[in-house]
Amino acid sequence: MRLRNRSWLLLFGALLLLFIAACSDDDGDSGSNVGTNGKIAGDLEIQYFVGGYGDSWWKEVIADFKDAYPDVNVIEHAGPNINDEMRSRWVSNDPPDVVYIDGAGSSETQMVEDGQLMNLTEWLEGIELEGGDKLAESFIVQPATYNGEIYSLPLVFDTWGTWYDKALFEEKGYAVPTNFDEFMESMSEIKSGEGIDPFVTSGQHPYYFLRGMLYPAFAAAGGEALLADVITGKEGAWSSDQVLEIMKRVETMASEGMFDSGLGALNHTQSQMNFLLHENAFIPVGFWLPNEMKNDIPDGFDFGFIPSPMNAADEKYAIVPDLRPLAIAEQAENPDAAKAFVEFVFTREYASSFSEHTGAIMNLNGVDLTQNENVPEYLMEANEMINNPDVVQIYEKPHPMSADLETPVGNALISLMLGNLTAEQFVEEAEKAAAEYRAGLE
Repeated sequence: MRLRNRSWLLLFGALLLLFIAACSDDDGDSGSNVGTNGKIAGDLEIQYFVGGYGDSWWKEVIADFKDAYPDVNVIEHAGPNINDEMRSRWVSNDPPDVVYIDGAGSSETQMVEDGQLMNLTEWLEGIELEGGDKLAESFIVQPATYNGEIYSLPLVFDTWGTWYDKALFEEKGYAVPTNFDEFMESMSEIKSGEGIDPFVTSGQHPYYFLRGMLYPAFAAAGGEALLADVITGKEGAWSSDQVLEIMKRVETMASEGMFDSGLGALNHTQSQMNFLLHENAFIPVGFWLPNEMKNDIPDGFDFGFIPSPMNAADEKYAIVPDLRPLAIAEQAENPDAAKAFVEFVFTREYASSFSEHTGAIMNLNGVDLTQNENVPEYLMEANEMINNPDVVQIYEKPHPMSADLETPVGNALISLMLGNLTAEQFVEEAEKAAAEYRAGLE
């Protein structure tokens, strides 16, 4: 089930100025973790990554859940490194019951391929929101599907884009680019005028550039078909003429010195700090950037956001929504409490709360935050731009790229960005990685 651009925009327009995040829950059947009188009971382990959205929303929701289900003992596993810390639990088939899939070291597609997540397809159809409408019909963007099956529910709505300092651009008269040619012109002017490398991203996490810059370019050039083909590693996709042309743009950025020369060693927070300190002028990040860096924003800095300008001059800006899902482990020890928690989280009340806590959006329609005085200006402006079909085209991906493909493609991408590979060599490496990925699925 795919939302078309117009219907998506209507839903998003009624909601975006809000902000991101949420979860869901549902009562289960009988079992060893159902207490007397049919009450949900027992230990419930929840794993959630703490990054740019913080953890205050999670703390509020979990506290409310404890009040609603006093027979459940909630055990939280959370933090910025939680995916690495919990890896051994997943590998040893002793996972937590509920997992919020976000941050480095996590891959929804990988978990589905490894059989680690519960199939939620039928269960989802029975979940209703507080107004009686079906949850399955209330997402802004639909859940990822794998051969038609659903294994996670999209909690957080986000989208990658390119950020800049509006104050600096207005002061110096730098142009805000709308396509790749203008992007190169703007970066050249900034490189000369400011004496800096204009573009920065995290070399330690190459998926920032892949998802933030290349996905929109692939979609603008070849639509959702090409986007799906590169994500799924379809034979010939990475070596196609359309992809090669886009990778030549990356090669041009490298050869003309637009990338930060030290990006290979930067993690995402270091790259974001460099951006805030005007050591660079452009960075690809999602809507979490201002909230994650709120304690380090220099006086006078004014966040500006545009869809990443990797598109050709005759193409519109492209946006590819990025979702952060909530899932239940296939081997959950307390599936009844897990379903109860997931259903509990997915409400418009908590969607509104999430926006207040994070400055981002939960993936539910019908949440009217347009009157919220706490909505920042950058989100207002981004919303207006994204909702203009004359300027922006929305594209959806089938599901996230598997880590088994994203990792080798990312490694080759960094080599290209550092000038150690040509575009032709990159697509050859990527096509090889896709072939190995397909072979591993057989």
